Amino acid sequence: MSTQEFVETERKYDADIETPLPAFGDITGVEQVADPADHQLEAVYFDTEGLILARYRITLRRRTGGADSGWHLKLPADKDSRVEIHAPLGQPETVPEELAEKLLVFTRGHELRPVARIHTRRTLLRLHGSEEETLADFVDDHVTAETLQPAQLERQWREWEIELVHGDEALLESAEHVLSKAGATRSGHPSKLARAFGTAWPPAVPAPPKARPKGSAGDAVVAYIAAQIAEITARDPGVRQGADDAIHQMRSSCRRLRSVLSAYGRLFDADATAQLKTELKWLSTVLGKARDAEVLRDRIGELLNDQPDVLLSNPAAIKITDELEAAFNSGYRETLRSLGTERYFRLLEELEKFRDEPPTRPRAGKKARRVTAKLASKAIKRLRRSQKAAARQTGVEHDTALHQVRKDAKRLRHAAEALQDVHRKPAVKLARDAQELQKILGEHQDSVVARSVLLRLAGDASGPLEDNSALGRLLAAEEQRATDAEARYEKVAKKNRLKPL
Repeated sequence: MSTQEFVETERKYDADIETPLPAFGDITGVEQVADPADHQLEAVYFDTEGLILARYRITLRRRTGGADSGWHLKLPADKDSRVEIHAPLGQPETVPEELAEKLLVFTRGHELRPVARIHTRRTLLRLHGSEEETLADFVDDHVTAETLQPAQLERQWREWEIELVHGDEALLESAEHVLSKAGATRSGHPSKLARAFGTAWPPAVPAPPKARPKGSAGDAVVAYIAAQIAEITARDPGVRQGADDAIHQMRSSCRRLRSVLSAYGRLFDADATAQLKTELKWLSTVLGKARDAEVLRDRIGELLNDQPDVLLSNPAAIKITDELEAAFNSGYRETLRSLGTERYFRLLEELEKFRDEPPTRPRAGKKARRVTAKLASKAIKRLRRSQKAAARQTGVEHDTALHQVRKDAKRLRHAAEALQDVHRKPAVKLARDAQELQKILGEHQDSVVARSVLLRLAGDASGPLEDNSALGRLLAAEEQRATDAEARYEKVAKKNRLKPL
């Protein structure tokens, strides 16, 4: 089943039954009004028993009548906008799989069921500009709504909507004045469904506190944590549907959360942070199986494509590429299984609980600048210790130690990112310097892993390595990449002094 995605920008207004239609010609840019078109719309709205979607201000309905019959999923976007995803009508009681998958991160195993029925008698008027371009659609809706749970209620009302087509924000502002002059008022409800439920409509998920230079340390960290939770939520559907880079981005958010909980854990209850870090590590590991296999598959594939004679002369090379593809597929299947487990859903709930009801210690209530600067300095010291340890190692132990430097640089980067609204330019520079170290050592680590695969490939090939000149060239190329990366690291490590905040 195929879906279509749109962004709708509209405003809703309450109008009395006897309120006359506005003077559309007074709206800036409107020069023509098309003949009215009447529609009878029947919509069934779906949610969980606890109205989980409603709390996130998400709307899911199956509507017949009008020009866009089908399933409509509406997700919040900017101030007056929502992302709207359409799917064909299908079966009345069966939510299309593609839409249900996008909602699993919210529904978490709870059944989607009909919660309301809404009948709308609609009159549509298209507002055109000077060149007959449609600027906006105005609809005059007479609505009859019936809620199905938690209690059966019926309500009736009239409302107006104006939705942009090719118009802009200025048109909406002008229309606001004209519609108000006609007697309409901006709706106090975000949707027809919200108005149908009235006082039974659940409160929205609370907005997290904002990080401010003069705010508290706890608020600064929680704001960053909230942003990463939102990123996991946004990436979840893409991971399930195999979207490019979705696994990588979701895993990065998990790592950012772990880094921040480690760096600023003293601001919060120790047991709560330890539990979250354990579960985030589990999720990162699950996502990493597919992601690491993907990176290695692409890297080895690029090397082999540059040396086609390796593939021709070495059947073992084909075997390696097949193994890497199988490793990615296996990791991806495990990821999908894990995202459908109670453990994953419980982690999401615990993250949201931490965001909404932070288990703060008294220190979290102090001014952010001094407290966070001191804690971030510990991450700097940790990185410097691992750098000194790596300098004392050789061989395989040196490679392992450099990988630890990379991980500590990444932790420092994330810790600094969390403070950019508090410490501004110093935090931005610290994050940038740490990221530079991390990226260089990431290239080094990728080369270390690729060399181990090539060495195994050499071991599987017939004859000594010197007789497999093409394979030897690949190995030499990877060794050179590792050497170059380490040289760049040494140069950057001397330059980047990682100045405390």
